[in-house]
Amino acid sequence: MGRKYDELDPTLIEFCTTDRQRHYFELLLELGTCQAVADKCEVHLSSVARVIQKTMERAARKGRAPGHFTGGVAEGFTMGKVTVQRGPSGVERTWERQHPDDHRRREAWEAISQGFRDDVVPLAPVVGPTVCNDDLLTIYPQGDPHAGLKVWNEEAGDHFDLAEYERTACAAIDRLVDASPPSGTALFNDKGDTTHADNNTNRTPRSGATLDVDGRHAQVIRINIRVKRYQITRMLERHGRVVVRIDPGNHDPETALHIAMMLSMLYENEPRVEVITSPNPYWYFEFGKNLIATCHGDGAKGGDLPLLMATDVPEMWGRTVFRLWLVGHVHHKDEKEYPGVTVEYKRTLAPKDAWHNGKGYRAQRNMQAITLHRETGECERHTCGVAMIDAQLRAC
Repeated sequence: MGRKYDELDPTLIEFCTTDRQRHYFELLLELGTCQAVADKCEVHLSSVARVIQKTMERAARKGRAPGHFTGGVAEGFTMGKVTVQRGPSGVERTWERQHPDDHRRREAWEAISQGFRDDVVPLAPVVGPTVCNDDLLTIYPQGDPHAGLKVWNEEAGDHFDLAEYERTACAAIDRLVDASPPSGTALFNDKGDTTHADNNTNRTPRSGATLDVDGRHAQVIRINIRVKRYQITRMLERHGRVVVRIDPGNHDPETALHIAMMLSMLYENEPRVEVITSPNPYWYFEFGKNLIATCHGDGAKGGDLPLLMATDVPEMWGRTVFRLWLVGHVHHKDEKEYPGVTVEYKRTLAPKDAWHNGKGYRAQRNMQAITLHRETGECERHTCGVAMIDAQLRAC
């Protein structure tokens, strides 16, 4: 990220699409490194590096890349399809297609993972319950936490920031864990959008929508990890083991995976915790005659999920009777029973932001705990709403 760009082609500036990109590019030509540009502009290094990388990729896709004609392949790309036009005098024209190097991307991911592994100190095991019922599974589906979301009361009717996220998330898990039976297994399912933004650009990765964010991204991740550690500890005190699944969301497809990896390293010395680090947006968990599936909800529609389950895990489908999809994304309660499968969209503890408030979206805010019996399916359910948390606070 701090590499030098002494030989950067100045003409590539034409592939910058915004004034901000052109400004970063011009400063890079002057200062020589992305870090120097980031320091001068008082932004995060990744913001500058991403602009330069995207600019060079756009140039390469148009056949303009350093080394393209002399060295054959631009840095960070691999050669794809080559088309040759021949005429009476021989080769008249050649078209070369280059693509981002997926191998280099995998190497970068492995380097990030190794960096986490080197820096993260595993936690000591937590003392568990003396008695628990191995025939019970309690699921704690936390709908779209949106850590880092900033909501101004005068603008959207609610107040929300990092402190409020921590307060409500911890209070909800306290009440739900205390209300639930000492099940042998707990499944903690973060429904995705665990952080409101994926990086310091404070925009959604795919659509580029502007987000209202409280704090820098590193600060959001730090508090998110702290909250999850508290939630997992409370479950370990009540249940025999805890399985953690964080669904990748449309707000945080990369950050969700990073947080899952960090949690897996934090708990590598805790045999009672299993953290799922699969990047697959659809995940399945079998417990006796129960089949639980989770996803964020920005992909397949609710009506397509039952058949998706049957197609993805036919063996699990055949062994089970009670099948449940837990989905987030829409922030409101929606439950529909299909032949053989129930699809539940879960509410969130986070309030509506300014954009959703302006669009007229309104929904209750709560979190639930659902307990299933290994042989007979759902046997009890508990709900903790934000109104209940606030009422308890006023009573103190």
